[in-house]
Parts: sequence; C-alpha cells; structure tokens
Amino acid sequence: MNALTYALGMTLMHFLWQGLLLGCATAVILTLLRNSRAEYRYLAACCALLACLGWPAFDLWQRITSGTPPASASLQGMHAVYGIAREQNWFDVRDALRHVVSLWALCAAVLALRLLAGLLWIERVSRQRNAHPDLQRWKTELARLAQRFGITRAVRLRVTDTLASPVTAGWWRPVVLVPAALLTGMPPDLLHALLAHEVAHIKRHDYLVNLLQNVIETLLFYHPAVWWISRRIRVERELIADRLAAEQVGEPRRLALALSELEKLRFADQQLALAASGGDLVQRIQHLLRPAPQSLNWKAACAMLAVAAACVSIYAQATVVEKRPPAITAARVDFRTCAKPAWPEGAITAERTGMVQLAFQIDAEGHVSNAKVDRSSGHTDLDEAARIGIGKCQFKPATRAGKPFATWQKMQYVWTLE
Repeated sequence: MNALTYALGMTLMHFLWQGLLLGCATAVILTLLRNSRAEYRYLAACCALLACLGWPAFDLWQRITSGTPPASASLQGMHAVYGIAREQNWFDVRDALRHVVSLWALCAAVLALRLLAGLLWIERVSRQRNAHPDLQRWKTELARLAQRFGITRAVRLRVTDTLASPVTAGWWRPVVLVPAALLTGMPPDLLHALLAHEVAHIKRHDYLVNLLQNVIETLLFYHPAVWWISRRIRVERELIADRLAAEQVGEPRRLALALSELEKLRFADQQLALAASGGDLVQRIQHLLRPAPQSLNWKAACAMLAVAAACVSIYAQATVVEKRPPAITAARVDFRTCAKPAWPEGAITAERTGMVQLAFQIDAEGHVSNAKVDRSSGHTDLDEAARIGIGKCQFKPATRAGKPFATWQKMQYVWTLE
C-alpha cells in the first residue's frame, strides 16, 4: 500500500469522530442562535461545513508531507478510537484501509457523475428557446425585479415542463427556470413573489455556496453530520431569501400564499439548483406570517452536550495516543530453559576467568537466530563456550505496541572460579 492510500484511508477513518465532534458543536451553536437572525445561523452552519472539509484536508496534507509510513503509533490510535483488536495483524488493517479507500473512491465517483449530469441538464435547459405566450411579459418582470435588487447582470428566464417549482442556477450567467404550469395556473401576484424569492438567491450568490455544498457532500458522503449541516444551510438560506423577497414585495402574506400553492405541487428537491420549495414550507410560511421565539428543548440540549463532551474526550484520547511513541519491551531470557555453559577443557586448570558480552539476534518466536561476541573476556575459548551455551536458551521476544518483533539483545556472562 502506497503512502497516499494509507494517508487517505487514515483521514477517512479519523473523520468519523471529527465529523461527529463538528456536528455536535454546530448543534450547540445553532441552539444558542435559535432566536437570532437567520443570517447568523446560516453563517455558523457554513463555517461548520467548511470545517468538515478543512479539518480532514489539513490532516491529509500533514500525513502526506510528514512522510510517515504506516506506523505502530497510528495503529495504536485506531485500536484506541475504533476498538480494533490488538491481535489483528497489521496486514489485515492495511488491507482494510485499502478497501475503505477503494469503496470511498467508487461512491464519490458515482456522486460526482450525478453532479455533473445535473449541471449538464441545467446547462441544456437554460440554452433552450421557449415559445410560451407569456414568456416575454415575465422576462420584463424579472428584469425589473433584478433592477430593484441591484443586480446589474442579465437574468435569463426559461420555461420547462420537467419541474414543479421555480429554481435558480448559474452565477456568472444566472437563469431562473419556471414550470410552465405556474405561468398558466398561478395568480400573477403570487408568481411575482416566487420570482422575487429566486432573484434574492441571485443577489446573495447562493448558487456558488450550493455548488460547494454539493462538492463537500460528494467527498464526505458517508458522514451523516455533513448531510445534516448541509440541510441546515439550505433551510436558513431559504428563510433569508424569503425575508428579502417579502421586503421587496412589501407583503409577506403574498409570498406565504405562493409557498402554500407550491406545497400542493411539492416534489423531490433539486440538489443542483435553488428551488423556492426548498426547506420546510410549513416552517417558512409560519416564519413569514407569525414568527415566534423558539423554546429550548432541555432534554435534547442535555443529550447534545453529553455527546459533545464524549466527542471531545475521544478527540483528546486520539490525539494523545497517536502522538505517543509505541511501547517497546526488550527481549528477556527464560532462565528455566537455560543450562549453565560448560567450562572449556583446560580453562579451569589454567584458572582463566573474565566477563564476556554477547549479542544475540532474537526472532519473533523467541529463538536465537544469530549470535556474536560483542566484547571479549580476553579468552577465546571462554567466549565461544558462553556463546554456544547461552545461545541454546529460549527468549521472550521483544514487543512493540504489543506485537513481537525480531531484535538484537545484549547479555553478559562472568566466568569466575569459586
């Protein structure tokens, strides 16, 4: 597995708890701002969604630039955070990361193709020429609305039979797509209010934010917190556009009636364009006609704070564990398996003594695979006898992060006459 696949896999895994932490923090902030202006909640949710992209992107950049190989420290962090059994072989974890990255790439590619297909559909519809008898009248009305909102760019108007609600697309060359049924079936004053809502989206450049939302949803599709935050952005964005449209129309009740008519024609929301039917229509109607302060749900707030505290604890644990070096224990000889080295012939008679330092290579099974004299006792026969005798011992292998590994171990043996 190459370094990029490893770094990407670890980033995707770590975003599971990172996204949960960001989602809980966002929920707390939005709860505190529940009675503030929709613009403040919208800004908070947008910052949270950008953090959902920025945090893993920064983690991925750090992992790639640090050049850290798939190390035991990172595996320890996965053990601690995700509960992976320590007995699991590293190769199994490595294969799991490869499968995670492959599945993520496949799903992200499918969603990206869906996003591209939607953009191409919008481009094709916006280029079509329409022959609706009332089209020119509403083009003129749309131009007047754009001028009242201070929009200097030309705003195109297209009529289509494949939608049930007006939608706005494009930023540099904005276009408003209107269902043909609305031009003929909705009262002109209500349709005028819906068009004002769409022009408010153009004024705020909401299409760019919506497009960025789709990109983030495509990359981080597997995390529910991303979808929840993104939905809150759309809800607050619709409330802001409603307020701006009501100010231009001068009658919030008219926009509320228009939204009520749309409720009868409601369909699955477009993800690539900004529709007047976006968000909760009932909530939007109530917000226009009778805005009321929202009371705090203490049970939900306490549960939210508890989850946020748990996420902070997980974050602290993951940070400490991943930065902590892997625990290493040295190899140890099992003296129960050893026999005392035999004195070489003639060494006792010659009264040769001394201390020899030996180096043994211990494999992962605890067996001696190689041995050498590191520092001689001054007598070759004593050195060799100690090397052969101790080399027959069984060792407890060295461990790193709980896993045995081959290493060199030094030992001393003293030859002395009693």
